[in-house]
Amino acid sequence: MNTLEITKDTPKDKAETIQISGSQAVLEALLAESVDTIFGYPGGAIMPIYDALYDYNDKLRHILVRHEQGGIHAAQGYARTSGRVGVVFATSGPGATNLVTGLADAMIDSNPIVCVTGQVFAHLLGTDAFQETDIINITAPVTKWNFQVTDACEIPTALSKAFHIARTGRPGPVLIDITKNAQLQLFDYEGYKVCNHIRSYRPKPIVRKEYVEQAAELINKAQRPFVLFGQGVILGKAEADFKAFIEKAGIPAAATVMGLSALETGHPLHVGMLGMHGNYAPNVLTNECDVLIAIGMRFDDRVTGRLDKYAKQAKVIHLDIDPAEIDKNVKTTVPVWGDCKETLPLLTELVDRRDHADWLGRFRELEQAEIKEVIYDELNPTSEIMTMGEVLRTLNELTDGEAVIVTDVGQHQMVACRYAKFNRSKSNVTSGGLGTMGFGLPAAIGAWYGTPDRTVVAIIGDGGIQMTIQELGTIMQFGAKVKIIILNNEFLGMVRQWQQLFHDRRYSFVNITSPDFVTVAKGYGIPGQSIRERKDLKQAVSDMIAHDGSYLLEVMVGKENNVFPMVPQGSSVAEIRLK
Repeated sequence: MNTLEITKDTPKDKAETIQISGSQAVLEALLAESVDTIFGYPGGAIMPIYDALYDYNDKLRHILVRHEQGGIHAAQGYARTSGRVGVVFATSGPGATNLVTGLADAMIDSNPIVCVTGQVFAHLLGTDAFQETDIINITAPVTKWNFQVTDACEIPTALSKAFHIARTGRPGPVLIDITKNAQLQLFDYEGYKVCNHIRSYRPKPIVRKEYVEQAAELINKAQRPFVLFGQGVILGKAEADFKAFIEKAGIPAAATVMGLSALETGHPLHVGMLGMHGNYAPNVLTNECDVLIAIGMRFDDRVTGRLDKYAKQAKVIHLDIDPAEIDKNVKTTVPVWGDCKETLPLLTELVDRRDHADWLGRFRELEQAEIKEVIYDELNPTSEIMTMGEVLRTLNELTDGEAVIVTDVGQHQMVACRYAKFNRSKSNVTSGGLGTMGFGLPAAIGAWYGTPDRTVVAIIGDGGIQMTIQELGTIMQFGAKVKIIILNNEFLGMVRQWQQLFHDRRYSFVNITSPDFVTVAKGYGIPGQSIRERKDLKQAVSDMIAHDGSYLLEVMVGKENNVFPMVPQGSSVAEIRLK
């Protein structure tokens, strides 16, 4: 994609132009794109942009993170809760390379991000100058598009295309690398034109109505239809359209991790979560349905298990905006290309109003088995040791499903995704495809800036928190009201679980020693407490939520508790283990 043509903005009438610097042009572009928040960290190669930003403090809010990776994860959290493009600034060399993990995360999870990086002077490119790295070639595999600007005249066009590409079609991250001379250069500026079309870029495939008709015919004949929904429903702003579809057709629906909150948890047709640590019924019954309808999801390995044993009995309908996902992993009977905001209403119009009560009853039967074998004891333990599940149950009781839940990666992530209640869309923020430890804290900061009127709770393990714990300094300086729950089991819990189950309990470097998190938080001016006993749990969570500001709550949970159900790697989804 980095071959898209960029034209220099050369003025037609000098009287209509003003002279500004490339750095000013960057900031004017952000204002024209309705950007209100930037997450960033200054440095030598991006200093001209930061110098210009000094005069824009009343128009643009800049959040000084403590590490560039924290900056891009914050931008991801912002994008996920606001539905807008997240913006990041970083300098050249190590500043830019520190963005790579976040770019990869945003790419696989379809987060719209625009990163602006500084670069050495154009005449120094290729000389191994101080803090020079070839960030364009480094980031090509993990960006939707990237481009290097060496002339200030290119900046308006480059940024307008960047925002258009980041937010349209299947969203993703874009990086614009600007040499220092281009930032300093004065040029004749004739305004900013928001990009709505690029000749070589088609963000949305043409909807082929014959495929919609074929899909409706299959659905109307189905006796055991099953819907799998992913984040595409949220990205397409199609939550209401999706609900109308499943309610008219009467079809049970299960969410991917990224699709959670697109449909409220308590909806009568919501049958749980798919995947390796998903619910028992949707995994087992994937291999019993006769028509499988995938909407805005990509059939990744954590959802499918063994592909050669995945839904072989079913006709597969796949609705997706990205044609590359059709037939990539699972062979599709009917592909419905297009934005689900467009395709779902067309499909809903054609499907019959039906009630698959007996089929839905099968899900509820298996759900009861899971409640008996796993869920009840996880949420209502009788031993002295606290569980992660009961912490989520308490949080649900006190937030009533209205909080934004941001998770890091590990056992706590799967427990939170399994048990958190969601009443509103854009309420589940997690690192799904890349599984980035350290994501949780900075993403929660960004999530709060994206929706400051909501309670934002970060649920993090004792391992992941230490990867980006420095971002407590960002909270200290700028005041994001993030509630932080550390579920501390004194292990790298998910790795330990695998070592227990599949490596004969050979615990190799998974026991982790941690600092006194409450004292660390206190050093950053953030109050908190640590609890070890169940009798203190509800009051501690209540105190955290009630506090007007950020708060850290550490809960000591069972050291060797496991997350079940579980589909062992290399197994069929129907071979999911309850214990």
